[in-house]
Amino acid sequence: MQRSELPPGQRELGFFPRYGLFQYADRIERTPAPLRLLIDGAVGNHLVLDAQALSVLPRVAQASDLHCITSWSQRELAWSGYRFKDFYAQIVVPQAAPDPGVRYIVLHARDRYRTYFLLEDALADEVLLADQLEGAALNWEHGAPLRVVAPAHYGFRSAKHLSRIEFCRDLKRYRSPAMHWTEHPRARVACEERGRFLPGWIYRYLFRAVIPLVLWWYRRAAPR
Repeated sequence: MQRSELPPGQRELGFFPRYGLFQYADRIERTPAPLRLLIDGAVGNHLVLDAQALSVLPRVAQASDLHCITSWSQRELAWSGYRFKDFYAQIVVPQAAPDPGVRYIVLHARDRYRTYFLLEDALADEVLLADQLEGAALNWEHGAPLRVVAPAHYGFRSAKHLSRIEFCRDLKRYRSPAMHWTEHPRARVACEERGRFLPGWIYRYLFRAVIPLVLWWYRRAAPR
């Protein structure tokens, strides 16, 4: 079957690296702890969930691409996990009782990384809470024990090492882990939403220049 074309400004990398902001390269848990997922924010009840609590949801397998905002892509990754919309409907709504005014979710990671989604974007069919990749449990490199997979959005939205989901009415208390201008409110790949103020095609050239340095930095930090 013929592959679909890559989105605007993307190039296939050919391998799937551990990649991210420089300050997170050294924040490595070589032996990931068991899943512990906190649900809080604008909810009636805070929840602390483990792997067994999520296992009541229907498990789905999904092959999807990952597109980094810096312009590299990895195609047809085989993920397995739970649809966020099922998680929201079957666990969050009945057990946590989110406020009707909730518009955003803020994702917090074990390494202190954070990002956010519009709730309506997170409820898309293809957004997963994934715990497996290519038929095996996630390893430390790609987000163990649980990560988000959101193929329609640039990879920085697909938070790894997920530990907390905060439901919010607004983003007044949110602070970007990077420079504010680099975090587009939607970050949709098809629209090339790479940054806040300039056209997406300009950002692709700015970001592309750092790829070799980031790859080297993360290889340097890898366990030996």
